Amino acid sequence: MKKVVVVGAGWAGLGATHHLAKQGYDVTLLEAGSYPGGLVAGWKTEKGKSVEAGIHGFWYPYRNIFALINELNINPFTTWTRSSQYSPAGLEVESPIFQDLPRLPTPLGTFIYTQFQRLPLVDRLSALPLLYALIDFDNSDAAWRRYDYVTARELFKQFGVSARLYHESFEPMLLVGLFAPGEQCSAAATLGMLYYFILAHQPDFDVVWCRGTVGEQIFRPWVEKITQAGGKVLANKRVTELIIDGNQVKSVVCGDEVFDADAVVFSVGINAMKKIVANSKSLQTRSEFRNLKNLNSIDVLATRLWFDRKIHIPRPSNACFGFDKTTGWTFFDLNALHDEYKDEPGTVVEVDFYHANQFISLSDEEIIPIVQSYLTTCVPAFANAKVIDSSVIRLPQAVTHFSPGSYQNMLPARTSLNNLFMSGDWIITRHGSFSQEKAYVTGLEAANFVVNYLRKGANANILPVEADEAHIQFARTINNTVRGIGKSIIPDFWLP
Repeated sequence: MKKVVVVGAGWAGLGATHHLAKQGYDVTLLEAGSYPGGLVAGWKTEKGKSVEAGIHGFWYPYRNIFALINELNINPFTTWTRSSQYSPAGLEVESPIFQDLPRLPTPLGTFIYTQFQRLPLVDRLSALPLLYALIDFDNSDAAWRRYDYVTARELFKQFGVSARLYHESFEPMLLVGLFAPGEQCSAAATLGMLYYFILAHQPDFDVVWCRGTVGEQIFRPWVEKITQAGGKVLANKRVTELIIDGNQVKSVVCGDEVFDADAVVFSVGINAMKKIVANSKSLQTRSEFRNLKNLNSIDVLATRLWFDRKIHIPRPSNACFGFDKTTGWTFFDLNALHDEYKDEPGTVVEVDFYHANQFISLSDEEIIPIVQSYLTTCVPAFANAKVIDSSVIRLPQAVTHFSPGSYQNMLPARTSLNNLFMSGDWIITRHGSFSQEKAYVTGLEAANFVVNYLRKGANANILPVEADEAHIQFARTINNTVRGIGKSIIPDFWLP
């Protein structure tokens, strides 16, 4: 039986392992942590309370993850929820459930149905010229290379977006979508993220949430299915080296343990992959892996607060901006979202900070009052409530940083080693998805490369993103035709 080793038990690794186990491979999943799921999973505190490394939403375009949920025959999600956005001035935006409203051609539904409280119409209209960039960026390799060296801030400035629209709408989206301020985000990743989550189709911004931790609700039954299919999931296995012969990986080494492999799939984040390369003399001989040193990740701070009384929070999920110049944050009403807190006598709130560099070094005693003061600005009733319990989880270098120029150093699924394949939300793919859906999809793509390489089993069925609407397809066809004619007439010697 052909042996496959998968490294990293997040969405990508579990996805690859599950499919390969179903195809009859002897597949072993190695997780460096003490439980499957990586940063997405949750765990219990000493007091038996559930915590996790931040809350993760599941958006309308997550077609493959929703298909997985159906396959697992589980029901982990809430109904579709509405969300709000706050600044220090108070409520700024409320979003409806877009799929419940008459469907309009994109982006009209998003533009008309979103309920802006303060942003003037003239500022919103200044976004119209940006539509050309969204049409020009078609997720192709050429488009990524054309836009990746430009910062998001430069992009919005170039297309005439007003300062107020940028600071009150686009940059807040970047801070909670790409986890960094606009001057630190690739314009290519920005366009891809905005189009996938918000603008491609009217319902795309609709979201559901797990009714508990992802680890309990999804990963635990998923691991059970993998085990039933013959897969092995091993925790506390940190990769220290690869044994390579020519262009073939022969074994994966974890300290004193050696796992022989006919194929290997890496499914870890950037920071973990850089550590593996730093410890692996064999990978350091290859420039594609050495170049990963040019990639970076972003700090996240996840806090969970238990208050002594019920507090009315208008919407269960909320994004916030303007409290710190380079940090975005979100807060969630867990009494409304998580089953275990529905009957809680007090209020349980998850508050997550992204690009949280300035908070990571603070003590819990310093962080909790800051969190409560920020919450009070949004919902004044928090001022009189007492924190009776709390959890603070520091996650340095936790999420992918799509910085300007980073695309050239990111890896495709295929590597220079014939039987080593890559997956994760930072891996190059033409699928068009982002975040958790992208990680899962690249896991399936890597599994398919293994199947094709070892010539055993069937490929996983990967659902494509929903096709562009007809007017977008037409505009992109015209744009590509004009661009092609221009290249045939004028030499292509300008910087991209």
